[in-house]
Amino acid sequence: MAKAGPEGQPNGSRWSASKKADVVVRLLRGESLDALSRELRVEAHRLQAWRDEFLAGGVEGLKARPLQPEDRRFRDAERKIGELTMDNEILRAAARKRGLQIPPRKRPR
Repeated sequence: MAKAGPEGQPNGSRWSASKKADVVVRLLRGESLDALSRELRVEAHRLQAWRDEFLAGGVEGLKARPLQPEDRRFRDAERKIGELTMDNEILRAAARKRGLQIPPRKRPR
């Protein structure tokens, strides 16, 4: 399958970490891997790799160069926040489907 860049960019263009993260969020929210692969013209295995890299290192994990070892703790915290955020999104969506009232999110001061 030919690789295409985001928003109609020509073949061979690179995906930014931000664009990859947008795709990963769509996957984590339940969109079909095969459907996204066809829509974006990106191989399914590449999308799976982006998802795995995102879960392991957040948006930083999707960047071309790896983090320095001293950034590991920060990366791990970002990863955990990302996982918890996605868990919350999934739970909120499931609750809404069942007609449950979701209290508004509290914002820290």
